[in-house]
Amino acid sequence: REKAFEKKFANDQEAEFKISAKRNKLLGTWVASILNLNEEQKKNYITEVIKSDFQEAGDEDVFKKIKKDLEGKNIQDNEIRQKMSEFLEVAKKEI
Repeated sequence: REKAFEKKFANDQEAEFKISAKRNKLLGTWVASILNLNEEQKKNYITEVIKSDFQEAGDEDVFKKIKKDLEGKNIQDNEIRQKMSEFLEVAKKEI
C-alpha cells in the first residue's frame, strides 16, 4: 500500500508540473503577442516564463516577471491574475 501511495504522489507531482508548465506556456504566448515578438523571440520568451516558475514556490515569481515585462502596456494586475487562472483551467483540461 505504501508503494502505491508513493507512486500516486509521484504521478500527482508530475501532473502538477506539466499543468504548471502548460499554463506558463500559454501565459508566455499571450504576453509575447502583446509585446509583438517575432517567432524566435516568442519561443525564447516562453522559455523564460517557464523557467521563471522555478525561482520560488507558488505563482508569484511568474506573476512578477509578467508584470515587469508588461510595464507600460496598460495591463492591470487583476488582468494578469485572471489570465493566469484562465490558462490554468485550460492546462488542467489539456493534461
